[in-house]
Formats: sequence, structure tokens, C-alpha cells
Amino acid sequence: MAKRHNHYEAAFEAYLRQERFAYVAVDEQRRALTTEGSLKSLDYLVSIPGDDPWSTPSAWLVDVKGRRFPSGAKHPQYWRNWSTAEDLAAMRSWQDRFGGPTQSALVFAFHLVGDRSPTPPEEIFAFRDRLYAFVGIPIDDYAALAKPLSPKWSTVHLSAADFRRQARSLTQLFGGAVKERRSGG
Repeated sequence: MAKRHNHYEAAFEAYLRQERFAYVAVDEQRRALTTEGSLKSLDYLVSIPGDDPWSTPSAWLVDVKGRRFPSGAKHPQYWRNWSTAEDLAAMRSWQDRFGGPTQSALVFAFHLVGDRSPTPPEEIFAFRDRLYAFVGIPIDDYAALAKPLSPKWSTVHLSAADFRRQARSLTQLFGGAVKERRSGG
């Protein structure tokens, strides 16, 4: 079961439902046990149908990262995108285990608290009287550019410039499936 008390994950799940994506919300209360030890759970498995309905659909293994946009009251910071090193390792491990056309991604669910958005206005999502913008980065792209943020907390991040270059709207990340559904395709 996804953390439904987490408004970022609840908003992302509502988005998936609105766009009619097939998905599974993962029970995060228990970690998977592997021969190497325990493995942090992902948040969602999202199926994206391919162009050929008889072909194997691609799937995204998603870890949702909730952030405010901008963060900080006195000194607003845009594009905050930290994650833990454990999150990256776990998502890569899940991707390797699923194999095939499956990819892992970090999806940043930005709660918009200012007058700017990391996505175009038509991609802003309203949920429970709040506005959200979702952007994602494939885990391999994020990991390739990640730099240590806090050794104490074992966190990593991308510079704002790298994040802006790499982050994709979910329409882009999911291969246009959102846009096709909206246009009736």
C-alpha cells in the first residue's frame, strides 16, 4: 500500500488514475528480502502501453520524491532534488531484477507554493486544493550526474542546471502516452 497520508504520493496516484494508467502501488511497510539483504521498496509500478497493443508494454518503476517548489521561506530554492544513495541503489537493483523494457525513475512531485512551475501550465495537476507539477528522471541518468549532498545523511543531488536539463514532464517520460490519451488517440 502506498503512503496515502503522504500528500505527494496521493497526488501522484490520483494523477495516474486520472490518466488511466495501469499501476500497482507497492506496500512500503515491508522491504523485499534478497540474498544480498533487504531491498528498499519502490513506490509504484506503472505500465505504459506500447504502439502495438500485442507487444510487451513498457513499465516504469517509480520512486516518488515529494518537494515544495520553491522550498525555503526566507531564501526560496527552486529545483531541490535530493535523494538518498540507498534509493538510487535500490531502484537500480529493481530495474535489473525486472529487466527487459522496464526502467526505474525518480518522479519529483513538486507541491507548487509560489507562482512558478517546473512544467507548462497545462501539465499542472490540482489535487485536494493544492497544485502539483510532476517531473521524472530515469535512474541511470540521475545516478550518472549525482553529487554528494550530505555525507552524514548519505544524500545526493543534481545541480539545478543538471536537474533542469535532465528532468522531463511525465508526458515526455512516459513516451507521449499522456498526450495521446488526452487527444483521444
